[in-house]
Amino acid sequence: MDASPTAESVTSLRDKVLRRVRADIVSGNAGPGTMYSVPALAEEIGISTTPVREALLELSHHGLITPVRNRGFRVEATTLEDLRNGFALRELLERFAMVSLAEKRLTDTEPLRKLADEIAAAVKRMDSPGYLESDRAFHLEMLARLNNPMLTKMIMDLRDGMRLYGMDSAAGRERQAASVNEHYQLIDMASAGQTDAVAKLITQHIRSWEPVFMAGLSERLQRNPQGRRR
Repeated sequence: MDASPTAESVTSLRDKVLRRVRADIVSGNAGPGTMYSVPALAEEIGISTTPVREALLELSHHGLITPVRNRGFRVEATTLEDLRNGFALRELLERFAMVSLAEKRLTDTEPLRKLADEIAAAVKRMDSPGYLESDRAFHLEMLARLNNPMLTKMIMDLRDGMRLYGMDSAAGRERQAASVNEHYQLIDMASAGQTDAVAKLITQHIRSWEPVFMAGLSERLQRNPQGRRR
């Protein structure tokens, strides 16, 4: 292990930890009350504590975890109301974003098509973490085309803070498969300036996940009532 890592390497390692822990939390693999210890996680991954601490602090800013003195970071609970509110806000903001993209006509679509291909490949190999990572990259790339950093941050914070329980359920797998073509359609509609069509599709693209995640969270809360936020 390099005793003096460069700033670039620390950032890369931090992002690696971010992706791993965020995926564990939003998928439900790390449920409410799970503790993350900086030294223990650094040892498990085989890296220094600095990028681990930075990653966990960033996740705490999103409300996914909370620092606990002398213990580490605790995964916070979420509620059905949190999930409903998240979907409402995402629909409002992402609909505005996609319509704005269609109004200005999306160009240079090849990078987006490659990300859509990665999503399709993840679905084919039944790789939910891979799906989540590629899907996140796709929507981030879309948003970046608007050159509106504030809007991008608001939307990505909402996406990153949602608990995606039920991804691996039968309904979740079915929804993943159905979303594959939607990504290509979003590209085509935004490129063609089809504002009404893209508004309708992004609403469907977001809201079709709501019953999957609501059912997954409801089931988890029934099994573990202590997981409800105090």
